[in-house]
Amino acid sequence: MKSAVIYWSGTGNTEVMAKEIAQGLGADTEIFSVDAFSGNISDYDKIALGCPSMGDEVLEEGEFEPFFSSIEGGLKGKKVALFGSYGWGDGQWMRDWCARCEKAGINLLNEGLIICGFPDADGKARCLALGQEFAAY
Repeated sequence: MKSAVIYWSGTGNTEVMAKEIAQGLGADTEIFSVDAFSGNISDYDKIALGCPSMGDEVLEEGEFEPFFSSIEGGLKGKKVALFGSYGWGDGQWMRDWCARCEKAGINLLNEGLIICGFPDADGKARCLALGQEFAAY
């Protein structure tokens, strides 16, 4: 199975999460920032998507939201995991994102992984574990 981790990161927190998740997924995993992804989403069986909470607990609107909207229909039938960092709020952006995916018929691994701020050692371990769980999914 071919896997990809695709993320947007403003401060580097979500990028660190993406790298740990990719490591947990295994050697055949490709990792991309949203602006560097030029492939075809249909080439991947498993896709982990990362975006931090922005503004009023929404997905980043300049790059990630347009990217996600453009691939959303192509995620049906794929195995998808969501993740991201936040600095305020209670994770509403992730709950909204999961609900949006479920409404679109996207097969989600779980309710998404969120970490407040920079992933410390425990946070990195949680990301690695998510990648390993996703690899077995």
